[in-house]
Amino acid sequence: MIDSVKKFLIGKSLKTEQLKSEKFNVFWGLPILSSDAISSVAYAGQEILYILVPAVGFMAFTDMIHAVLMVILLLFILVFSYRQVIDCYPKGGGAYIVAQDNLGVTPSLVAAAALCIDYILTVAVSISAGTDAITSALPSLLPYNVIICVVLIILMTIGNLRGISESAKTFAIPPYLFIGIMIIMIVVGFVKYNIMGIHPKPIYRIPSYGNAISLLVFLKAFAAGCTALTGVEAVSNGIPSFKEPSQKNAKIVLLLLGCVALVLFGGMSYISTIYKATYNPDITVIAQVAKQIFGVGFMFYIVQGFTALILIMAANTSYNGFPLLLSIIAKDGYVPRQFSKRGSRLSYSNGIMFLSLTAIILLLYFKGNNHSLLPLYAVGVFVSFTLAQTGMVLKWLRNKNGAWRHKALINGIGGTLSCITTIVLAVTKFQEGAWIVCILIPALVFTMWRVKMHYNIVSTELKLDLAQKPKHIDHSTQKNYMIIPIDSLNKSFLKSYNYAETFTEDIIVFHVSVDEKATEKLLHSWEEYGMEIPIVVKKSPYRSLIRPLVKFIESEEFVVMPEDTITVVMPQLVVKKWWQNILHNQTSLFIKSNLLKRRNIALTTLPYIINE
Repeated sequence: MIDSVKKFLIGKSLKTEQLKSEKFNVFWGLPILSSDAISSVAYAGQEILYILVPAVGFMAFTDMIHAVLMVILLLFILVFSYRQVIDCYPKGGGAYIVAQDNLGVTPSLVAAAALCIDYILTVAVSISAGTDAITSALPSLLPYNVIICVVLIILMTIGNLRGISESAKTFAIPPYLFIGIMIIMIVVGFVKYNIMGIHPKPIYRIPSYGNAISLLVFLKAFAAGCTALTGVEAVSNGIPSFKEPSQKNAKIVLLLLGCVALVLFGGMSYISTIYKATYNPDITVIAQVAKQIFGVGFMFYIVQGFTALILIMAANTSYNGFPLLLSIIAKDGYVPRQFSKRGSRLSYSNGIMFLSLTAIILLLYFKGNNHSLLPLYAVGVFVSFTLAQTGMVLKWLRNKNGAWRHKALINGIGGTLSCITTIVLAVTKFQEGAWIVCILIPALVFTMWRVKMHYNIVSTELKLDLAQKPKHIDHSTQKNYMIIPIDSLNKSFLKSYNYAETFTEDIIVFHVSVDEKATEKLLHSWEEYGMEIPIVVKKSPYRSLIRPLVKFIESEEFVVMPEDTITVVMPQLVVKKWWQNILHNQTSLFIKSNLLKRRNIALTTLPYIINE
């Protein structure tokens, strides 16, 4: 049943050879890996107004333009900086690989932890912002925003588990539609206001005062607008997902991302200032502007529909970048190696499932409130920006190949501005929730070190010295003891007993007595059936099934030599329908899970299949 549901939801398994066809070109790569940055137009400007309007009143719209220009300048510096990262590190990994190669292991783990947090928050923020767009158009759905968020994440998960090409076809068109409708709204709004002279009144009242802006308020507004820069890293992380020439395609996508962000973020911010849109928890800035430009009609709902779509699709940046990043870290041994394995549809399904689960937990905890999530959002990504650019500067200074001076200058400017922005974000948003990220990053780094330490210990334990000759064991003197636990005399036990007889005569039938009447009944059946060997019976006053068996093996009563082997043969009842497992106590599975922790005990399971 599970296989049937899986095949219905995500499709048939793909061969490894089909991986080449699962990669995408520039047309599909732009919306898939850039939708996060493209979608930020829906909330980055809104967050700037949230800081400025209460502080400086109607002067907020002038100061907003200055903050937006600063953000756009930083965006293009990062775009040109990451184009150089793509040139130098064609296998992807972004800040993690750059930091590992140039700064060392610990900085690379800091970058990895920061990026992982950012990717998870991207899903949570994008989905909650998309839900806000839906509820802005349909206010009756406001009480169900958390449920809508969870359903959308489940749908995104299924879509991405279907594979790269399937998800590209599903999730790539809405971003292009959003770009088109936003350009139409910006152009129509500009023409109506500046050429036709139509100046509608603001939907919400703007404070009449006009205070001069302080440096702290401007920095807070700038920090709020920096949420528009998340997603730039994803292209350099996802180079292996592009068709050949992968580096060239990735650089084109990164440049297109910058141009689209310039047009949409800059244009939408300008339109917001002339139409005097302001922050309101019940309706987004885009919805306010759309109402003033188009009225509450067909185009208003089209704008809201495509805005909701792009915000939801923005989560797809994480669904492509996060599993790929985890797979690279997993190959280095800093996260569980299961994350490095591709699923049946050639996607990194374990990473996709983990991303969805953590995003759902975040949304439930913050009750789908987008404004509560945003302060956590940009800190992590700017930490990774800073480490990546610093690592690139050191690389140019060390190698000094080609035109290294101007490349080092570009990365140096990017690193300096990223570092300043990181400090600004951490300070201005610390009390709003950024402190959580400041704690999570060191915690994740420590966890990664512990995972690596475990893998190192396992590797040391398992390593074989090829120079050492194999130890000769005299099997003629070695005994193989077979212990068969028994609860009642039945066909599954007899199957195990007959199996043990084919290997050795040293068979011990072991019974743990927790009920005297049941034990008497077993011994009577044993004698009546005419079994030739006795049953070893040990009472267990505390009803433990494992302890008496282990105690017996380790006691003087059961003497074994160091080279002797002990095999516990477990009968296992197997039913054909999943729900029938609930009707059985699965004692053998419980015993196995505990005995596996004993170094000197081998386990053999003999299934007995029930044909119902």
